[in-house]
Amino acid sequence: MGKVAMTIDNKLRHRFAPLRLAVEDESARHHGHAGWREGGETHFKVEIVSAAFEGQSRVARQRLIYAELKDEFAAGLHALALTALTPAEDDRRR
Repeated sequence: MGKVAMTIDNKLRHRFAPLRLAVEDESARHHGHAGWREGGETHFKVEIVSAAFEGQSRVARQRLIYAELKDEFAAGLHALALTALTPAEDDRRR
């Protein structure tokens, strides 16, 4: 896990106390696209399950996550593919 991925993981764990969190660097899939840079760590897929999302819309959840990672975006993080679920929503998916 690279430095940016570790920072994303640490910040989201600290802020949302997730039951499940997966952070995957998908930068290699975006080679040559906007925001890509040598060395990767620009495009991530994040799946997070947390009770902190109870009562929040999908957009509100995304805003919370983006706000938590604002420094990483300012430093070159380009894109997140987000799945943010409550524990009940995660149970229904399985």
